[in-house]
Amino acid sequence: MCGRYASARKKHDLLEEFQVELDGVPPEDELPADYNIAPTKRVYAVMSRVPKDGKDGGAGGDGAGDRPVRQLRVLRWGLVPSWAKDPSIGSRMINARAETLTEKPSFKRAFAKRRCLLPADGYYEWYKGEGKRKQPYFIRPADGGIMAMAGLYEFWRDRERPDDDPHAWLVTCTIITTAAEDELGRIHDRMPMLVERERWDDWLDPSLTAPEEARALLVPAAPGRLEAYPVSTAVNNVRNNGPQLLERVEPEGDGLF
Repeated sequence: MCGRYASARKKHDLLEEFQVELDGVPPEDELPADYNIAPTKRVYAVMSRVPKDGKDGGAGGDGAGDRPVRQLRVLRWGLVPSWAKDPSIGSRMINARAETLTEKPSFKRAFAKRRCLLPADGYYEWYKGEGKRKQPYFIRPADGGIMAMAGLYEFWRDRERPDDDPHAWLVTCTIITTAAEDELGRIHDRMPMLVERERWDDWLDPSLTAPEEARALLVPAAPGRLEAYPVSTAVNNVRNNGPQLLERVEPEGDGLF
């Protein structure tokens, strides 16, 4: 699974990196660098939607017509299906297994037309050796570049709020995971599914609704694409934050490397 990650790049860097056409994040909603993102936190997401005024969080007036436009938005991590009675279900929907995307009611519709990219500097995973203590590892692109994790997003309507209430709609997301490759599988058997740059356009295209075509875009990271190293157990506490969490340390218990 992927239950914790880091995303420290500034908004303007993400706008440039992902060639975003529409900045959907007003200044008051900009997110600070976060080195310990946990479920239910607000995160940046890149998506393509037809801009419009309305309840879906879109924006209008840019003359884009009916053409999907690549946007940067802030979502809550933990997908809440549109049919859910209670948004608390999102805390259990932080990951979606790539193998069952077209089977699970919670993810099937979103996989067909609400796919997104979740920018990250890397993610954390815990290795359990012979002892009781689990050793956290930070896993990141070996070239120091950005990770574009494959994600899904969904809209949930709070029926107890009036239509004109800005909090009537909740937009949430989940990270798609796959079997971990080679060396990373020694730490944990699952990892986030990454979308390589040359596939971003197709992955984000809401008109690509055929499950087989969308699934073909999900290719596990090539061996050696990511590197892992041990970090402090301070990351275990979600209240701890800061770049020091990414510093390499000697394993406190049984380590792999």
